[in-house]
Amino acid sequence: MRSHALLAVLGLLLVAAPAAGRVTVGSKAFPESWILSESLAEEMRALGVGEIEHRSNLGGTEIVYQALRSGSVDAYPEYTGTILEVILHVPRPIALAEMRTALAKEGLGVSEPIGFNDSYALAVTRAVHERYALRTISDLGRHPELKLGLTHEFMGRSDGYPGLAGHYGLRMKHVLGIQHELAYTALASGRIDVTDIYTTDAQIERLGLYVLEDDRGFFPRYDAVWLYRLDLTTREPRALEAIRVLTGKVDEARMIRANARVVLGGQTFRQSADSLLTEVLEGVPSRKPAQADVAGSILRNTGQHLKLVVLSLLVAVLIGVPLGVIATRSPLFGSAILSLTGLLQTIPSLALLALLIPLFGIGIAPALIALFLYSLLPIVRNTYVGLTTIPIPLAEAAEAIGLSPRAQLFRVRLPMASPAIMAGIKTSAVINVGTATLAALIGAGGLGEPILSGIQLRQNSLILQGAIPAAALAVLVQRAFDLIDLVAVPKGLRLPRSKG
Repeated sequence: MRSHALLAVLGLLLVAAPAAGRVTVGSKAFPESWILSESLAEEMRALGVGEIEHRSNLGGTEIVYQALRSGSVDAYPEYTGTILEVILHVPRPIALAEMRTALAKEGLGVSEPIGFNDSYALAVTRAVHERYALRTISDLGRHPELKLGLTHEFMGRSDGYPGLAGHYGLRMKHVLGIQHELAYTALASGRIDVTDIYTTDAQIERLGLYVLEDDRGFFPRYDAVWLYRLDLTTREPRALEAIRVLTGKVDEARMIRANARVVLGGQTFRQSADSLLTEVLEGVPSRKPAQADVAGSILRNTGQHLKLVVLSLLVAVLIGVPLGVIATRSPLFGSAILSLTGLLQTIPSLALLALLIPLFGIGIAPALIALFLYSLLPIVRNTYVGLTTIPIPLAEAAEAIGLSPRAQLFRVRLPMASPAIMAGIKTSAVINVGTATLAALIGAGGLGEPILSGIQLRQNSLILQGAIPAAALAVLVQRAFDLIDLVAVPKGLRLPRSKG
């Protein structure tokens, strides 16, 4: 049993192993990053770089930067202010040359600026601006009753709200965390009064927002740059040439237009990247816009989602059931195993994914491992409960007729506990279907891809392309296990089925 579990884990990692000889461009989970990264990937293809992959929607800075350090990503667009505050943790502005020296110790390089500054700012609607006479960030201090809806990353950064509040002496009473794109909806509907924005956001003009003046000069410049692995110098120098080609070419106006084509114009980020390349580079032919294959995309995402659920659940069953059996051997074993699996369940999913990236990179491997860990508790706990609640007379009878401990386990105890064990496996499977949507944040694909993109672009049709198949998949998994119960659970132990 243990050898089977070990083989399953090894198989999981082999399936998840990344392909060799590939240059991977990463991007964070917002349109500007998608567009820039796709532009770089396309320029690499134009220069004859071999196999190019663009991994989009890689969460926030912590996830994509860890992917760069581990070698799962070779390059991605970043901002100088973010490098200072989040990556290097430098409390003061430093020159680009100093950044290069510090990053070189990690085997990383940083390009010259791409050409535009995308800084943080605070914005309000015109109605709020006029009602409260808000012109500067300092003016917020006179209205602590205003409701601030800020992105989670902005709330956790020293160059975000904590530093801003200290710098301006703000004592706001209502501050909540919100997804960046959802903040615009909340702002327009009056649910919040103030939000943080990026200065190249296309929504600023569309919604007629008023950007508050940073009158005390808190926000540093956030010049867009390329972060890349220095080993590209020898491994694929043409990739570095593509980075140089796209340096100093994209100004604020071009970037705002590129963002607007995706956020407001309904283009894909690939189409917008193509248009951006045509603007900044002479002689670059425009690609013919690809026709959207919605059905094919849903089938591919559903297949990948199902693969993540099945593989992680299989390993969880092969390891979780034996752990549940071991837990019954003594109170000490039981307490330790149940406590450990319960502790794993309490780790926030995004935190766990970020911790796994330095060890396993991005893609399917860390996603499968995270899903496996989250699947353990229901299986281990239900196996333990099922085995420890068998009627004492039955257990004593099995021992009295001379069955060996092994025979007692496989012929009496496990069959008697099978309803509880199957219930735990079914619970894990259904939970996995929902949890697997987060795998898209680390480039593992699945039904989380259209959901994340739909949230970013505020397109309900994209969200439904992921949400509806995920819900249907959860129902199908539930029904599939009802059929498996007919084989796995002895007839006399099955729960009666309702006739309705």
